Amino acid sequence: MHGATRRRLTIATALVTATTAAVAITTAAGASGGKEQARNAIRDGKAKNVILLIGDGMGDSEITLARDYTVGANGRLNMDRFPLTGAYTTYSVHADGTPDYVTDSAASGTGWATGVKTVNGRISKTPGTDKPVRTLLELAQKNGYATGDVTTAELTDATPAVLASHATDRSCQGPADMAKCPGDKLAAGGPGSIAEQEVNHRVDVLFGGGRQRFGQTVTDGRYKGLTVTQQAQKLGYQVVTDDASMKAAKAGRPVLGLFAAGNVPTEWTGKTAAIGGTDPQRCVASNPTRPSTTPSLAASATKAIQLLEAKQKANHSKQGFFLQIEGASIDKQDHAADPCGQIGETAAFDRAVKVARDYAVKHPDTLVVTTADHGHTSQIVPLEATPPGLSSTLITDEGQQLKVNYSTNTPGQSQEHTGTEVRIAAQGPLAYRVLGVTNQTDLFTTVREALRLR
Repeated sequence: MHGATRRRLTIATALVTATTAAVAITTAAGASGGKEQARNAIRDGKAKNVILLIGDGMGDSEITLARDYTVGANGRLNMDRFPLTGAYTTYSVHADGTPDYVTDSAASGTGWATGVKTVNGRISKTPGTDKPVRTLLELAQKNGYATGDVTTAELTDATPAVLASHATDRSCQGPADMAKCPGDKLAAGGPGSIAEQEVNHRVDVLFGGGRQRFGQTVTDGRYKGLTVTQQAQKLGYQVVTDDASMKAAKAGRPVLGLFAAGNVPTEWTGKTAAIGGTDPQRCVASNPTRPSTTPSLAASATKAIQLLEAKQKANHSKQGFFLQIEGASIDKQDHAADPCGQIGETAAFDRAVKVARDYAVKHPDTLVVTTADHGHTSQIVPLEATPPGLSSTLITDEGQQLKVNYSTNTPGQSQEHTGTEVRIAAQGPLAYRVLGVTNQTDLFTTVREALRLR
């Protein structure tokens, strides 16, 4: 037995003893599991599959708000039921490598996608020299894994982009959006826009919004004059645009799902927070601007898993898949100080968490991780508080009033991220690595070691 393997097994054995009692205590408080679940989670060994779930902007306040509203203060969400939970730091860096304490989604995503911290706004490239860094998805492809990238944002938004593209600036989403990335242009010998790179990577499953980006015309190179969607079709992609066509897609060829022109519309609506607060409100668990044909995040996750698993079975591959699933608009509704939109998106993300955990029950060689890229602005405050910013009072499913405050920027401006550490929870092979307080870049190492990526 190699020394490194022996050390990992020793650590894992010690962790079982140290944490089983803690897991049993949380079971009594409502989390599922117990000693056996702890033993299964705190073990070494190779994972066949990894499902990484990212709640964008989903800090502890956002999780607590969704829990209080939907299942009650003493209830538990699906994401609360992981056997092992820790926290990780989220800071980005300046060009000289010194800490930038509040990250954006591009830099934070680059952290777990590459293991390298970078400057805010950059996509999987180094902070000082602007050089591309190989990502988990690229490594997974090289090692024979099927790959998927699912989001409720535009597919070219920062979090999905970090896996299958390298860009100087996150704004360079389509061929017409390259102003801040002159060196990345095809005409300059670069890889092109984020949309072009994503389809060129032949990711097996790409599901999200952003139809307008993929409708832009390629300006140089082999696919000049075609839209990026047409480029994808030339590369063998099946293009789907709604729930029915998504569910009808067959394994064997990559699938590009474009479910909205921009971001996928939110599931819930309600009054946004206001100066001086709002009258007590119930959220509306529907959105008239969301077409009924739009697949839910849970449905997209289910289909992505089916496609990735079917591809590997058809190829008789011993390897499984790597899949990232993002609930993007938790963040976007936090920016907009929209508590109902935010809660609805957290609940939708939580249903996707259940899909992943249900799959792992039948496939225990699957590592499932759920976390966030950064914290955000919403805070639960006393009803008698008079916050200086924006606030709203909600009537929860328990029939109680709850006040949420947004005060990380001047009213009328987009609310800001925060620099807090955020939750990370896991089950499956190497799940024990999320325990304690770790760095965002450690997630890269956890996934790479779990899949034995070389």
